[in-house]
Amino acid sequence: MRPRILAAIDVGLALAPVKPLPGAELSLLLTDDKRIRIVNRDWRGFDKATNVLSFPAAPPQRIASSPVIGDIVLAFETIVREAQAEEKSVGDHLSHLVIHGLLHLVGEDHETEDQAQRMEALETAALARLGIADPYAGSEPEPMQPRPAAKTKKPPPAS
Repeated sequence: MRPRILAAIDVGLALAPVKPLPGAELSLLLTDDKRIRIVNRDWRGFDKATNVLSFPAAPPQRIASSPVIGDIVLAFETIVREAQAEEKSVGDHLSHLVIHGLLHLVGEDHETEDQAQRMEALETAALARLGIADPYAGSEPEPMQPRPAAKTKKPPPAS
């Protein structure tokens, strides 16, 4: 799994529109549904498990000079379940979500249709470099739903 994750990070950084400092730190946590549900609830206001969460260490305009890129949290149980439901390999789906999370760390988003199309194009190009099929083939990009207000206000995670 580690080689896949490292390859996804390398290709994601290669295609990222904003380039972090060489050697900038990135934290990646592979956890379970129970833990990611807590993180999602406490930091985003969604009381449910999700597949990936990203916590940038700096705003996009400062990533190029920041020694830390940020944190990516992945829920392995959700990734396995989604991969099985979508009839794709767990490794391919994991690679996709690492790239997705990384792009969020460098300022990409999918809140509007234009942003979603741009981000999906970057993801698809990165996955193609890894020999992974387009996960969006035959679907339209979907903008994110508005976030509910978080119930617990905490400072951003320290890196």
